[in-house]
Amino acid sequence: MGGELPVTLRIAHVETPLGDVAVAAEAGALVACSINGQPGYRRLLERGVEAAGDPVLERARAWLARYFAGERPDPAELPLCPHGTDFQHEVWNLIRQIPYGCASSYGELADLVVLARGGGLMSAQAIGGAVGRNPIAIIVPCHRVLAANGTIGGYAGGLDKKLWLLAHEGVDVSGMRLPETGRFAHGRDRLA
Repeated sequence: MGGELPVTLRIAHVETPLGDVAVAAEAGALVACSINGQPGYRRLLERGVEAAGDPVLERARAWLARYFAGERPDPAELPLCPHGTDFQHEVWNLIRQIPYGCASSYGELADLVVLARGGGLMSAQAIGGAVGRNPIAIIVPCHRVLAANGTIGGYAGGLDKKLWLLAHEGVDVSGMRLPETGRFAHGRDRLA
């Protein structure tokens, strides 16, 4: 037994138009941001301890407040250290480069990975797997990644929240098809 003690996750809650969002920090960096309803949300509550006044969490709260107020805060303003594989980090870094109010596709991200690696092959499905494991929702804007065929793609927090985030940033979501039904979204779909 190595004698290492598990790091305690420090958490705080932020009320947003999407409902409660939990942010988590450890070792001076933000490691998670999860919307109530996402799979990671419950794990944060189980593993974390409330940490009022934690400087990293306060910065994350301020960042989210600015974002939901219509500002365009940069993810680079926060010390981010999500847990993941090298490949996931490669994809998450690309996601952070998608500008506010814009969207990219899983295929476009796959092409960027291939370009950065100097060749090879990369599937959109592999990119989708990494996007789906992004532990820092909203701040690392995985909601900006869409399917190339006109469907909105998936979102762990729910498609209604993904549509809301995109519309909040000014992306026209009216022509996007929902994957389950093939029907079209209508502007700022209401949240469940």
